[in-house]
Amino acid sequence: MADFRSSFDLPAAGSSEEAEAAELQRLIAVEQQKAQFQAQVHNFTDVCWDKCMEKPSSKLDSRTETCLVSCVERFIDTTLSITNRFTQMVQKGAN
Repeated sequence: MADFRSSFDLPAAGSSEEAEAAELQRLIAVEQQKAQFQAQVHNFTDVCWDKCMEKPSSKLDSRTETCLVSCVERFIDTTLSITNRFTQMVQKGAN
């Protein structure tokens, strides 16, 4: 019977374990950023859909398309503005 224990052994303590933990943290942070981005996309899709879509059809008319583009741009600009403001507040608080 084969010894399967070796495939489940933890790495030796030390820098390689710390490097693996750091890499795992980095991957988790990347996935969290992706999830936040997707949540933002869903949020502005809901807001802009409700604001701009009067009657869904197989094609977008130019008025609806313009409304959707403007809505998304305003949403992104507002989000960036709020993010920048919070960043400024944090930086002022850290000084």
